[in-house]
Order: sequence, then C-alpha cells, then structure tokens
Amino acid sequence: MKQITVAVDSFKGSLSSREVADAFEEGWRSCYPDCQVRKVSIADGGEGTVEALVETLDGEYVDVEVSDPLGRPVSARYGVVDKGSTAVIEMSAASGLPLLASDERNPMKTSTFGTGEMVADALRRGCRKFLVGIGGSATNDGGLGMVRALGFRLLDAEGNELPGNGESLGRLAAIDASHAMSELSEAEFVVACDVNNPLYGPQGAAYVYAPQKGADRAMVEALDAGLRNYASVVERFSGKSVSDMPGAGAAGGLGAGFKALLGARLERGIDMVLGAMSFADIIEGSDLVVTGEGRLDRQTVMGKAPSGVLQVAKAQGIPTIAIGGAVAWCKELTESDFAAILPIVHAPIALEEAMRTDVATENVRRTALQIAKLLNLKTE
Repeated sequence: MKQITVAVDSFKGSLSSREVADAFEEGWRSCYPDCQVRKVSIADGGEGTVEALVETLDGEYVDVEVSDPLGRPVSARYGVVDKGSTAVIEMSAASGLPLLASDERNPMKTSTFGTGEMVADALRRGCRKFLVGIGGSATNDGGLGMVRALGFRLLDAEGNELPGNGESLGRLAAIDASHAMSELSEAEFVVACDVNNPLYGPQGAAYVYAPQKGADRAMVEALDAGLRNYASVVERFSGKSVSDMPGAGAAGGLGAGFKALLGARLERGIDMVLGAMSFADIIEGSDLVVTGEGRLDRQTVMGKAPSGVLQVAKAQGIPTIAIGGAVAWCKELTESDFAAILPIVHAPIALEEAMRTDVATENVRRTALQIAKLLNLKTE
C-alpha cells in the first residue's frame, strides 16, 4: 500500500473533516508508516463548505459585517480561493436560521439582504466566480433581499421600492436592474442545491420549509401566493420560467433567484465541491480512498458527500471504504459500490459519549488501524 486518500465529511457535532482525516492517518501509519496519506477536507455544499475549499485550495478567509436575516449587524465569513478570483460563500453565515432566536423566526420579515452584501463585498475584491451553499436559511424571499443588496430595485404596482423580504413577494410588480452592480455582468455563480422542490405548491418552498422558519398556516399560504406572483414577475423580467424548475424552492426560493436573476447554475453540492478542488486529480494514483460522514444511511448514497467521492474514485478503478460514526444498514448501502462500510464505534455507548471529541478521535484511529491490518494481511 503506497498511497491512500482520506476524504471524509465532518462528523457534525464531534469532529471536523480535517480532524477525522488526522485521526485516520495516525491509526493507518501504525501499520503502514511509509504510506503516503493525502488528506482532503470535503463537504456537500452545506456547513463546512467554506472551510473545506479554503483548506484544500490554500485560500484565505474574509470577515465582513453584513445584515442578519432581520437587518441587524453580524460578522460573516466567506472564503477566497484560486488566487482571489473565486469566492466561496455559505448563505447561512448571513441569512441562516441559527442567527435568530426561536421567537424571532418570521419568514415574512426575514431577508437574504446580508447574503447579497457578502456577494457584493467579494465582487468589489475582484472575485468573479462564486461557489455558493444555500442550506440552513431563515428566509423565504426568493432571493429578493439578495439582489436588492446588489443594486436591483424591487417595485410595487405604484412604483414604490420594496424591502425584499417575504412580505415583498406578494406586492412585487416589477424588477429594475438598471442600477445593479456592473461587476455582475462578469460574474459566474454555481449554487449547491440538493433538493428538487419547486418554487411553490404543496411541495414548494413555503409549504415544506417555511414552518420550520417560524411560519404559521396563514403565513405559509401568504408566502406561497407571493411566490406564485414572484414567478410571474421574474419571468416577465428575465424571460426565464422558474415555476416548474427543480430546486427553485431551495432556501425559500433563493435557488430560483440565483438561477433567474443572476444566471446561476444549480449543481449537486458534493459535485460542486469536488469539481472546484479537482478531486479526480487529487486521488490519481491512490491505492485506496477512504470517505464517510457522521451517520451512514440511505441518504448517503443519494447525493451526500461519500457518494460523490465514491463516484469519482470508481471512475478511476480505486476501491473506496466508507466509515461513519453510526451505520444504519439498509438495502441502498448494502447494494452500493463501497468496498466496505464500517462504523467506528466498537461497543454499545451513549450517543453523548460517542460524540465526545476524544472518544470519536480514538474510535477513528482504531478503525483505521484495523482496516490497515486487514489490508496488510491480504497483501502479505
């Protein structure tokens, strides 16, 4: 065994992607001290995406003061990679649900304005490509707040300017881009989108996601009606229909806003991340790839980070082993192309203890050693 690549998503609430890789390397080298171990921080377009790409691509972090979902000042961090040409943004840093107390959640009032401020800051710094994760939003504004921060004017039927929150959807009559930032004409947006929800209707943004953002039944109905109006205004403005577009309902309609108003390309999150870091080149020549996440289950093979890693490795004929803090065995996992699927927990243990950093680290280290011993036995 000359070379392996470890590309594991974070064990959320326990270990970061890098910490998992470091622990695995330590256990692995107990058996293969001379093996080259490549460690790659990965994420699936959600939490940890900025960190993964900044670490892997040797980028830097930028902290900027922007507006939170209710317009209050908040410090948000994004990443800059590719020698300053590409920005990596998680919208939740400015417009995420965790920024609000439970009694502050109200998608009629919240806005993605702060996300737009992050984009504007990166544009002014010279970034022209944007990799954006849109999970964890507190908003249901279709991206109106975001484009308003970029210079778009949102007008009602009387020509009055709207603030760009959830309430604005139903009153929107026209969009004016004549004062939008000129840098947008040179910008390319790639958005991580792992849901197929339409913009409105029973499976749309309002009915499926708004309740967890604080909406009651009346708000849900008002937001859904607003998104229908928004779709017609957007189509008149851009010539693009978002009514039936898969993923349009992501992040309270932000998927539709990015696609129709900024010309974004929506991609599966892990594909966006692995493509940005040229993962196929990183693993070339590896004898083994190790991937995983905190919990391995049927969702793992339906677009999560390990499945993306598996697909790239499989294309090169490299066997892939998946490890997880827990494994929920199912048909989808059993029939997958992973060479092996292993839980790191070796005995019954309380969840709280299993998630302790020291315990999880030791479990990853032990699992790596056992995998190495088995492979060493096979090759002797």
